[in-house]
Amino acid sequence: MRPRDNRLATNLGVVVFSSPLEEGAGRADQASLDVVRRLEAAGHKTLHAGAVDTPDKAVSAGRRLAEAHVHAVVMVAACWFEDYLAFDLIEECRVPLLLWSLPGIETGALCGIQQLTYALGELGIAFETVHGDANDERLARPIERFAQAASLHYRLRRSRIGLAGHPVAGMSDATANELALKRHLGPRVVPLDVRDLVRRAEQMPAETARQAWAALVGRVGKCSVSEDDGLDSMCMLAAIEEQIEKHGLDAVAIGCYPHLMGRPCVAASILADRGVPLACEGDVNGAVGQLILTLLTGQPTHNTDWLEPLDDGSVVLTHCGSGSLSLAEKPDSIELANVRLMNQGVCVLFTAKPGPVTLVNLVPHGDGYQLALLEGTAISTEMVFPGNPLRVRFDTPTETILAWIHAQGIGHHWMAGSGHVGQTIRLWAERFAGPGLRVCPGP
Repeated sequence: MRPRDNRLATNLGVVVFSSPLEEGAGRADQASLDVVRRLEAAGHKTLHAGAVDTPDKAVSAGRRLAEAHVHAVVMVAACWFEDYLAFDLIEECRVPLLLWSLPGIETGALCGIQQLTYALGELGIAFETVHGDANDERLARPIERFAQAASLHYRLRRSRIGLAGHPVAGMSDATANELALKRHLGPRVVPLDVRDLVRRAEQMPAETARQAWAALVGRVGKCSVSEDDGLDSMCMLAAIEEQIEKHGLDAVAIGCYPHLMGRPCVAASILADRGVPLACEGDVNGAVGQLILTLLTGQPTHNTDWLEPLDDGSVVLTHCGSGSLSLAEKPDSIELANVRLMNQGVCVLFTAKPGPVTLVNLVPHGDGYQLALLEGTAISTEMVFPGNPLRVRFDTPTETILAWIHAQGIGHHWMAGSGHVGQTIRLWAERFAGPGLRVCPGP
């Protein structure tokens, strides 16, 4: 299977509005070039749709941007302009908007953006705003956050999540509301026949599996499982990869508990390095959370349960052992072992490396969905649970966080990604996702 692009590549359209009579209209063309240079210097792919001062130009620019499948449009105000120019462009290309007013006390650019924000609010069209010249360094962070959130919106609307089997019986928060998920967040669920998956794994060539298993064993510090279990894990990986290629999947959830426990765990570890998250226990919602974090960080994620608050104010989170080897703090201590409780399959056991982390919980809520976010710092830990223990310290007392979890009705699966990307996720959720996505207020 070819590796997936697991980091967002932003694609921004740029258009500059002006009205011919106004002071500052003459700077529109140069403003376009300056903004494009600024965005491209920051690593964003851009399409310059030019200066717009008539309805015909607005329609033409909108169609050009739509044909290029831009993730968002940066609307720059060189001076005051008629708001209907934006309306006409939006009808041709409806994507997230960044409204950028250039400085100038006589230009009226800020006034033009203010009147546009009123109109867009009345029309229910989401946007973000910045004010400053093209070289203003204060704009770097808000522009980057907007671009990432807009591109996340674009990717999620086109993503496909494979579901093999079903969520665990008695685990209501792991059940997906497929139509609400599609409507408000974007991903489409693709059903996979778990019996066919297992049958296909049994048909995989033994020699290919043996080579892959030997390569994996050579990367870890200890192997405590039989070769038969190892070969079965490699065959499961190959069967899952076939489904990913066949259906163009961006993430997968497998109903592993209890009968398949341990069998797809190594597949999850390896696929994470190829940009395709695999969630445990048939949790499609968790797979979407992992995909969000993977896209924003460009790195594999942890699939965890919140297990225990410790006396020092930290919390241990973990699952059975399906994390990417790249997440281990001590690579030479990684162990291949049978899954706990069932003593079968192969799990990858290690303690997680320290650093900043963002935790995401996503569950159905009424007719829509609910998103909860936490940011903290992972610290070193011991193997307190046979899996991939991740020990996190938060600024907020854990008793307060636990009370918040229970009061808000937050689920038990927390997906953890490297770095602090909560602000970008919140921007996407509050501005660009569907109105049925509720963001829990912070603890």
